Amino acid sequence: MKKLQVLGPGCPRCTQLAAAVDMAAKQLGIEYELTKVTDITEITSFGVMITPGLVIDGEVAFQGKCPNVDELKEIIGGE
Repeated sequence: MKKLQVLGPGCPRCTQLAAAVDMAAKQLGIEYELTKVTDITEITSFGVMITPGLVIDGEVAFQGKCPNVDELKEIIGGE
């Protein structure tokens, strides 16, 4: 099961990313757990300084952007 974490304080871009990640994972048909990390201390513990960000299985996949669903499928599926 993939552990997907969307990092961000809850801004519109962070909410958009969480929805897109959820849709991408569902389209891939994988087992996953999606959580939103909104605590700034926890976000910075990943080394992320620009939100939104995505962490896949403990590794930062990207930060500071909001890829579309097709791009996210490549990112999530390629891990």
